Amino acid sequence: MKTEVLESLDAVGPAAWQTLHAATALRSPFLTWTWQSEWAQAFAPGDRLEIWRVLDDAGRLLGVLPLYEATPGVFRLIGGVDVSDYLDLIAEAGREAEVWAALLASRPVAQSVWDLHSVPSASLTVTHLAALAAEHGVEATVALEGRCPVLALPPSWDAYLAALSGKQRHELLRKTRRLEREVPDVRAGGLAAPADLESRLDDFLDLHRRSRVGKARFMDERMEAFFRRVATVLAETGGIRLWLLDAPGGPLAAFLCLEWDGTVGLYNSGFHPDQAALSPGLVLLAHVIRDAITRGKRRFDFLRGEERYKYDFGPSPEDVCTVTLR
Repeated sequence: MKTEVLESLDAVGPAAWQTLHAATALRSPFLTWTWQSEWAQAFAPGDRLEIWRVLDDAGRLLGVLPLYEATPGVFRLIGGVDVSDYLDLIAEAGREAEVWAALLASRPVAQSVWDLHSVPSASLTVTHLAALAAEHGVEATVALEGRCPVLALPPSWDAYLAALSGKQRHELLRKTRRLEREVPDVRAGGLAAPADLESRLDDFLDLHRRSRVGKARFMDERMEAFFRRVATVLAETGGIRLWLLDAPGGPLAAFLCLEWDGTVGLYNSGFHPDQAALSPGLVLLAHVIRDAITRGKRRFDFLRGEERYKYDFGPSPEDVCTVTLR
């Protein structure tokens, strides 16, 4: 195997990157060329990049570890903990241990810290890297970083409702009926076509900023520009869907959902604070989950954060970890 350290994502290129990404076990949208390149451009301009590339003896790309220097001597995965929910080594499925062994063998003894955040607990990076690293004289530690509530979807909406506790089912149906009674012309709809999604992004951004002061600070001009570029490109490949709960007076709630490998991920949200008493976000979320079931999706991932409302829909938590090599 051959290991190289490149100074830019372009040195790998979108075609090779996407071919490798399609062959991985974790085809996270956060590891796509679009997400990674747009994030680096928006949030790490001028930062030192180390793009570790691993090739087999025939020159075929087997793995990429995309890092940037976050602070002097500390390299983190490109993607950012505030923006990307799942990150990891990008490696061909079944070859992860070989790729890691090549990287560890090539890593200089005096190399700075590698801080690998947002790694799913099922990844070999979490389960086996510490033992592999020890063989190369490198210390690797694993720490719990957060949890993602994940719901295994049944084959029908009725089966889903039956799996909820009596209290959860009662509250969900009660809130749905109440909103429909108070706002009779309310309707939920999902937009997947690029032009349709782009035409309603302003509504999503407005509701997002209205929801909480923290969200307004998060969605600054730089973040908005990043969202717009990524959403437009992902829509072209069916990787994103914008959901809105519309009423005659304007939208009440909105969700931006990512889709990959039979999974719908609740990436970001917003709602009209003046209508909070009607629980528009919860009502819209029920529509989104029902649509995912209807379309045959296998998982609904609430992504990072363990807000109470998520657990009202019956998911189970899955760990996300930070792996540090020094």
